[in-house]
Amino acid sequence: MSTDTPRMPAGPGSRDSRSEEQPATSASSARSAPQPSPAERLGADGPARKSAVRRGPADPVKALMHRHRELCERAVDPLEIAAGLEAHGVTDRTAARFRHRDVFSLADELYARVPRADAPERAPEPPGRGAWSALALLPGATCVLAVAAVQATDGQARVAAGAAGALALAVALRLCLRRGPLRAEGRTVPAARLWVGLLLAYALFGDGLLTYYVGDGSGGSGGHWRVSPAPVAGLALAVAPAAWCAGLFGLQARRRLTTSRALEEFAGVVRPLLLGVFALFLCGLTALLLLSRLAFGEGALLAPAALGALLFLARLLTVHGFPDAAATGLGAACAAEAAALTSVLAGRLPGCGFLAGPVEAAQRAWGPASVPAAICATAAVALLVHATVALSRASAHSPARTG
Repeated sequence: MSTDTPRMPAGPGSRDSRSEEQPATSASSARSAPQPSPAERLGADGPARKSAVRRGPADPVKALMHRHRELCERAVDPLEIAAGLEAHGVTDRTAARFRHRDVFSLADELYARVPRADAPERAPEPPGRGAWSALALLPGATCVLAVAAVQATDGQARVAAGAAGALALAVALRLCLRRGPLRAEGRTVPAARLWVGLLLAYALFGDGLLTYYVGDGSGGSGGHWRVSPAPVAGLALAVAPAAWCAGLFGLQARRRLTTSRALEEFAGVVRPLLLGVFALFLCGLTALLLLSRLAFGEGALLAPAALGALLFLARLLTVHGFPDAAATGLGAACAAEAAALTSVLAGRLPGCGFLAGPVEAAQRAWGPASVPAAICATAAVALLVHATVALSRASAHSPARTG
């Protein structure tokens, strides 16, 4: 009797799952190979896709993106995609096969790369082109003309010129922010507009108020109340470089999103990109503030530069889907400046002179512009730290947020 035992044909369910990835070299290696869970098998669609993920193609997430495209198109945020993937059996171990640390990281990239169903995909608009480039120059030109008109008039005519110039500047800013890289329609927190208006009002009148109330150091009003138009003119001129820098950052980030092989790789590229774009904007802002100072004869430099950095970071966060953080930074700076002025006024009351001590000491040592400079710089640094984390996420550059 023969000792050979005929082998039974393998059924559909007895196939070793590792044969989907690569051929077995021997029977022993096939028996000893660990079998993946059903959840892992759901992470890829068929042998070819699973093998592609294992052998590391340039875009390992593309197959999964097509498999779950309908889910990604309907999702309103990355969490909804993560929940859908988990419902389909995708686990953190499955996500590791796609070079992601967990399901939420994988869902973040899927949300960024798949356009929403109600938002048609558009080619990114390169910076420096299009109608928004011309509109970005409009606020600066309007503000310069308004300041020139105010300085050329006197009495009631000056008041009328100032009011008309403020209205024209508001319209120009509205037109500029409705198109281009600074567009954030439907995402701006309503209170943020109020904070921006108050911060600009302080840049225009705040230093004069401190000088008026602190005066010669005795707490009296030693001097007249002066208005500083140069900082506001420089900030208005800086709207154009702000739009160009925001467009450059958005375009380069979306390009890196399509070429990066993992979320960590994308974040490692976007963070220095953000810092470089921010430094580029600061250089342009400083140059325009110096030009405005030379044109109008006076005006601080550090305070409007800090305010411009704060406004740029707040708008960048708003454009990319983080309006609450932007509003918080603007509101905190506005509250601090209001507290500084209030402390000076409260210090004029009998027995309350100590309340104005810190502001008066800073005003005597470094001038009235040191107060808004310190406040806006602190808020800008806080927003920059938050932006380096928030804007390095793939979902911050999805078509639904930046389109």
